[in-house]
This record gives sequence, structure tokens and C-alpha cells, in this order.
Amino acid sequence: MSARQELLDLIDAPEPFGRPPEEIAPLQVAAARELFAERREQIAVLRRRADDCGVSEVRSLADLVPLLFSHTVYKSYPQTFVEAGRWDRMLAWLQTLSVRKTTDVDVEGVADADDWIARLEAAGHHILATSGTSGKCSFLNHAPDDFERKLRHWNRALGWPWLAPGRDRPFFSLGPSAGPNSAIESAQIGARLWAPPGDAHFLTDDPLRVSEVAAGQALRKRMAEGSATPGEVQAFEAGAAGRGARMVEAVRAFADQILERRRQPMVLTGLWSQHLTIIARARELGIPDGDFHPESCVGAGGGVKGVSLPPDYREQVDRFYGGVVRTSGYGMTEMAQLMVRCEAGRYHRAPGLVMLILDPAGERLLTDAVGGRVEGRFAFLDLAIEGRWGGLISGDRVTADLGVCPCGRHGPTLLDGITRWSEGGADDHIGCAGTIDAYVRGALATA
Repeated sequence: MSARQELLDLIDAPEPFGRPPEEIAPLQVAAARELFAERREQIAVLRRRADDCGVSEVRSLADLVPLLFSHTVYKSYPQTFVEAGRWDRMLAWLQTLSVRKTTDVDVEGVADADDWIARLEAAGHHILATSGTSGKCSFLNHAPDDFERKLRHWNRALGWPWLAPGRDRPFFSLGPSAGPNSAIESAQIGARLWAPPGDAHFLTDDPLRVSEVAAGQALRKRMAEGSATPGEVQAFEAGAAGRGARMVEAVRAFADQILERRRQPMVLTGLWSQHLTIIARARELGIPDGDFHPESCVGAGGGVKGVSLPPDYREQVDRFYGGVVRTSGYGMTEMAQLMVRCEAGRYHRAPGLVMLILDPAGERLLTDAVGGRVEGRFAFLDLAIEGRWGGLISGDRVTADLGVCPCGRHGPTLLDGITRWSEGGADDHIGCAGTIDAYVRGALATA
């Protein structure tokens, strides 16, 4: 058995999120060596990067650092490809970052990004897109069996360490039931693992459309830059107000279904603002705080950018749901394996996730810890990803504890309070970003 498979199989071990470092570390180096040897032959951009850096073999985790891609590489396509409808060129761009061939996908008659993603899906490429807060969406390719590996991992991660999914309780997601987005995919996985047949409920069955999200984010960027026309701004604000009002009404109606079943164990996930709408509806119905079944599992997060929330919104949500199970995880679209939060509020990695803490420029592995802790930029190699190179440098500032967690399990762990490097005007420059983008442009020029 390969070291990579051995690590991925440990997700089914009795305690997958607290394996001793002396057991995991040598296996992770061996698995990284195996995976790099395979991927460098499949992804020309990775091979060129390795050749330029003089890395022919991964002998230590430090050897991985120059081989990691910046998170920005997955939106490195020229925006003109999308604007001009050059979906064949978008396929050529995607090919530079993919294991399997994409350039033979039929894109005749494709109207927008959603059509393009659908054509890829039909050809066996599962695409996840980010929300495009920078004005451009990232597009990440997955192999057909990537989802099954993710499902296997999440079967152990969801509810950890308090509950395990048993397909025995209603599942409510305050989001769409379909769309090429990692949050939606997470909700789909949750519904599949938690709910019995027919008892999974979504806020809407209207699929999320990437093209509409991207257009809205691009306009927001132009508005911030002052380049949007008055007519565009007026139309955007009118549309946003209408969508906001409809969303509030939809959440209120959905809240009635949730509140009716509040005294039985359930799973409920949504944005902070949506939970506040549920609380407002409960107040109208005279429902007090702490009236939910204590074995319910409630997830809240995200959705605070550009949203006006009271300063104590977290405390309000905590009081309202009372002593329910409040699980949490740390992840991103680029990661298949979720890091899960323990009783002590720390995030634990799975054996198949190689966690790396780098210096701010993303060029050096940090190993010196003061008091067992080290602060830096989060990076990783996700061994569960088959459709592309799973090595990535994120935009997140984290603090890691390399010792034993206060919960009693082995580390390393991430402390709560993860932020973006770009917050507060900090420099988010990643040293390799421009180089990798140049490799992609070079590959496109010859495609």
C-alpha cells in the first residue's frame, strides 16, 4: 500500500484527528514524495516550477514549499476569455492546472460560465467555483472520484467530536440545493450523511449561477474603484434591495419549518444573518431562548462582508440555540479535507492533510515555535485530491500549536481567530504567485 493511501485510510481509525506526529510525519513525507513524482508528469506547470527550483524529489516537507501554488492561480485566466466568450481558451487555461485532458470538451454554443461548467461536468470534470469577492471566480477541477474521497472524510468530520452522522435526523440548510460552489457541496454532503430519505430541506431549489455571482462581484469591484456608471449603480442597488427582501421572506417561511421541529434532534446550517432572521421570527411566535433539543447540531458562519449585523450577533445566536451541539471546521474551496474543531476550540487536521505554516511571503517553512506556537501563512498538500495538484498557499494568517492540544489529543492544531492577510491593509504578497502565473501564461501561449 502507498503511503498516501495509508494516510487517507486512517480517517477510519478510532481517533483520526489526533494521531501522534511521530506516526504521521514520516508517512506524510513519503506520501508527498509519491504524489509529487506522479503529478509532475501530469501537470506541466508543476514540472516547470520544480525544474526551475531544482527540486527533483521531495525528501522533506521543506522541499514542498517552492512547489506549492498560490491560491490566486485558480483565477489566473485572462478576464477577456470570459467577456468574449472564448470558452475554448478557458479550457486551455484549465488544462494547465488539471491532471486529465480538458481541451477536448465540446463548448460549441456555450453562453456563459454556468454552461461551460455544465459541459465540463458532462465530460467527467467536476468544477467548483469560488464566490469571486475579488471580481473573478476561481475554478478548480476535480476528478470523478474526488467526491467519494471527500464524502469518506466528511463522514468522520461532521459532528466531530460530539456526534456522528447516522442518517437519522432532519437536515436544514439555509442555502440553495444545487450549484458549483463548495458551500453548497458541503450542504449536499451533510444532507446525504445526516438525513433519512426525504427529510433534507434547502432554502431554495433554484441553483446558484456562477455567472450571476461573478457579474455582481465584478460590479462591486468597479463601484469600489469608482469606475461604475450611475446607471449601473442604480440598477445594482435596486436589484440588491429586491433580492434582499425576497431572501428575508424566504428565510422567514423556512424558519417556520425549523421552529416547528425544534424539540427534536436536527442539523441546521446557515449564515449568521440568516440565524438572526430565525431569531426574529421566533420572537414573533413567542419562542424563548434555549428551546431547541440539546442533541441538535447547529452550524453558523460566513456572510458578514457587507452585511450590517449587531455587534453581539454571535452572542444572540448562542443564547437562542442554547445548549445544542455547535460544531465548527476550518476549510476552503481548495481543500477537500476539513479541519475540525475540538472541545478546546482548536482545529485538528486529518492524517491525509499535510499542514504547513509558512513565512508571510510563502517562501519558507516555519519550524521555530515560541511556547510551542508559530504564527504564519497557512499552506497545505491535500492528499485526497486527484483532479489537480493539491498543494496550495492560502491567504490566511494562522497560529499553530505544534504540541499536545488542551483537549488531550496530539497536534499540531490551529488556534481559533484565523484572519486574512489582506485584512487591515496588510501586504498579502505571495512570492511564488507571479512566477506560477507566468508559467500558466507561457503554457497558454503554446496551447
